[in-house]
Amino acid sequence: MSRRIGIEVSHAAAEAVALADVEVIAAYPITPQTHIVEDLAEMVNSGRLNAEYIPVESEHSAISACLGSSAVGARTFTASASQGLALMHEILFAASSLRLPMVMAVANRALSAPINIWADHSDIMPQRDTGWVQIFAENGQDVFDLMLHAFRLSEDSRVLLPVIVSMDGFTLSHVMEPVSILSKEEVDSILPPVTFKERLDVNSPRSIGPFGAQNVYTEIKQQQEAALVEAEVVLNEIWTDFEARFGRRYNPVEAYRTDDAEVILVTMGAIGETARTAVDEMRETGIPVGLARIRLWRPLPCEQLVSILENVETIAVIDRMMSPGAPGGPLGLELRSVFYDREKRPKIIDFVAGLGGREINRKTFKEAVKQAQALKKQQRNYSLIDVRSL
Repeated sequence: MSRRIGIEVSHAAAEAVALADVEVIAAYPITPQTHIVEDLAEMVNSGRLNAEYIPVESEHSAISACLGSSAVGARTFTASASQGLALMHEILFAASSLRLPMVMAVANRALSAPINIWADHSDIMPQRDTGWVQIFAENGQDVFDLMLHAFRLSEDSRVLLPVIVSMDGFTLSHVMEPVSILSKEEVDSILPPVTFKERLDVNSPRSIGPFGAQNVYTEIKQQQEAALVEAEVVLNEIWTDFEARFGRRYNPVEAYRTDDAEVILVTMGAIGETARTAVDEMRETGIPVGLARIRLWRPLPCEQLVSILENVETIAVIDRMMSPGAPGGPLGLELRSVFYDREKRPKIIDFVAGLGGREINRKTFKEAVKQAQALKKQQRNYSLIDVRSL
């Protein structure tokens, strides 16, 4: 039976990885993900977890080691953040293109310069097009559950792609929260053993990822894209099964009080819970506002986004990264693309907030809704919100 305990969210992530019987962990310490891999190192050292722990000299080496372990059929895990994730960047493309299952936890943190250790999404957004499935957690329970779902999804024969589970650094990764920890028997009931059909074998040598000329490269990329799109279907199956077993439901996009809303806030990550409280407070004053929290970032759940957002007058997007030189942040730009050729096109106004860990609170969301209502008939569609001035 599951047990509900108070636990640091980073440790909840490590608990999920251990319960999944991960076989190889390759990691390099970087704030704020270090507590995850430190906890796993202690489990391996104590004998609680029977896994190979590979301490490497850099994040580039960590993800490279993960490619090798996955290629031979081992259940594989790593974690990173910020500059470390940026250092992994070139190898992330290889992991997805080679269709190598693995899971990575990312404790989202701002990129330098200047050096900043606090949460925003400037580390994960440049990884958008690497071909990894990318899921955002909102609280500690999300982190624990989604780590387990990530292994099952990654290793499904219809997918065979690496998966990132993102959690906001410090504001989520380092807080204590009540989390229901599944028993080993419960985890085993939803996560089958690894059974890769294609893997490297010293007794039957072969190559993977050889040179691909013009006559095959496009076809390989088409297959990779088809698997990434299929991942949404498979993930929904996993979430339906999980709800039936344990009563907790996850969706690619979580809608809250959107049915009669005139303005809908759109968020990703831990700020969604604060946004939900702000929505309730605004509703009490007669402001018809709702909230859409995006959980699945890649593949982007376009149809669900349209079904939730197409009938609203105005969408107020909260981005946690600037896209330099562009009229908005990554999430706002993507939503404009989703609605570009739709008959119903809401006014989409993008607000960049919370850079480098700057506070995002209920005032932030109320100001975004206020500005969105004022700007919905103007050409302006981009604003930077600083809570210190509110």
